[in-house]
Amino acid sequence: MAVKDRLTLQEQAEEILVRAQEKGVQSNFFFVTTFKRYQVQMQILSQLENAIKEYGATVTKEYVKGRQNLTANPAISEYNKTATAANGTVATLLNIIKSAPADDSSQNLAGIMADLMER
Repeated sequence: MAVKDRLTLQEQAEEILVRAQEKGVQSNFFFVTTFKRYQVQMQILSQLENAIKEYGATVTKEYVKGRQNLTANPAISEYNKTATAANGTVATLLNIIKSAPADDSSQNLAGIMADLMER
């Protein structure tokens, strides 16, 4: 059994867009807002990764009286939290794509707004 290669964050984003276009949900309000959130999460992950590379796994924390203590880099836990959130966002995006009907015109922002105005 071959080990499946993991996609980079950018490759995941590109794959999501391809699937969205295939299903016609690229203008779906929920897809668009969730995808924007995912893009922000990817930027945050990139910045945190750079901070981890720059400062390493441990950092020095200085207390009030000038005493220093070696501690784990807080960027690591934030990176892990953001990665978990991004994985959940990807799952949500894929669910939006999978559950979209073949003709998704009623689910795009204009369609939603028109439906709301009729009520």
